[in-house]
Amino acid sequence: MSAPQRLTDRKRLAILDAAIAEFRASGFEATSMDKIAATAGVSKRTVYNHFPSKNELFAEILGRLWDNSTALMNIPYRAGEPLLPQLQELLGQKLQSLAEAHFLDLARVAIAEAIHSPQRAQEMVARVNNRDTGLPAWIRAAQADGALKPVDALFAAHLLEAPLKSFAFWPQVTLGQPPLDRSVADEVIAAASGMFLLYYAT
Repeated sequence: MSAPQRLTDRKRLAILDAAIAEFRASGFEATSMDKIAATAGVSKRTVYNHFPSKNELFAEILGRLWDNSTALMNIPYRAGEPLLPQLQELLGQKLQSLAEAHFLDLARVAIAEAIHSPQRAQEMVARVNNRDTGLPAWIRAAQADGALKPVDALFAAHLLEAPLKSFAFWPQVTLGQPPLDRSVADEVIAAASGMFLLYYAT
């Protein structure tokens, strides 16, 4: 993606990058708009012109986090091709996104904020959950093709991702464990996709 050309776009991007750095370093509560403005090299007024509140700024960052984690997963459903390799490709890219240090750092901040303020977290998650990308979109396309049984796509996607997060997200976020070895990652992908298709494939 090319760098923003307009000054206002460049300032907005600088604010977002500064906020990400500050949230990662200090957490949500300890991060002030003044500090974000100083790190971004803009005035506090400029920050508020782009983002009316710290909540709005944090929600924008979570949206970017969500977009980054799903951008790799926009693999279209391929009618007429076996489901298993398609699903394994999707899950492989999901594991790749979960393993990124940047993603894990922001996830820790988001989880800490969710514990501190559940209502705010629910509002933020509701925003990003409205985006029809990644696994739910693939599942809906496979259902339309008659390859998968009727089931709520978001529900099915959560079931499919749960084993991945059990091995490749929660241990890393909460315990600081390293990313999965390739052999372990392949085993998790094979088990998750196999169980899913055993239950839902027509």
